[in-house]
Amino acid sequence: MDAVTVMKQEVGKAAAALVQSNSVVGLGTGSTTAYAIQYIGERLAAGELENIVGIPTSFQAEVLAKQYQIPLTSLDAVERIDIAIDGADEVDPHKNLIKGGGAAHTREKVVDALADQFVVVVDSGKLVDRLGSTFLLPVEVIPMAITPVMRQLEQLGAKAELRMGIKKAGPVVTDEGNLVVDLKFEHIDDPASLEQKINNIPGVLENGLFVGVADVILVGEIIDGQPRVREIS
Repeated sequence: MDAVTVMKQEVGKAAAALVQSNSVVGLGTGSTTAYAIQYIGERLAAGELENIVGIPTSFQAEVLAKQYQIPLTSLDAVERIDIAIDGADEVDPHKNLIKGGGAAHTREKVVDALADQFVVVVDSGKLVDRLGSTFLLPVEVIPMAITPVMRQLEQLGAKAELRMGIKKAGPVVTDEGNLVVDLKFEHIDDPASLEQKINNIPGVLENGLFVGVADVILVGEIIDGQPRVREIS
């Protein structure tokens, strides 16, 4: 197994170790989070955890949870989420994030923001000095509003592109049945203000800026050929 895969596994394992019995767990989306879901399931099977229920943020998370026999519930059935574990596409020095590479950022923001503790699992390549440096900012838009919304997004100074499917004709469609517009900004100086401005455009459901939501960042690194996990809290 290559070092990058082992590193992702170690980060997922470190996140899964933070889950305690008798808790509601937000189950995020992405390759590193998938390992966290796997290890939560293994802890349940081994008897290390009891009375755990998960709230998935995507179809991917739901399928994985069922595969590893993690009981699932919904936001309608719980009063709180104790911990959420999710990935990110970028993390800045203030623990602000860009998410949405998997087009699940709307569900993710709902679950992650409700959690008492939101744990982010990433590799060191996701750490940036300024958001928007390496990754486009995704915006989920209802289909009937796509043209006017793209026009208004470009008025904010972005280059806007409709995300197209891979091995699929046509655009990417989210789990909620909406479309995704990816934005390229020259720089994002004020993520909190930009998050609000984008979400105030009629037709926008949610965008991938997660400002002031993350509590703990678990960073996987490869040092001297060996995987390491560093915590930023």
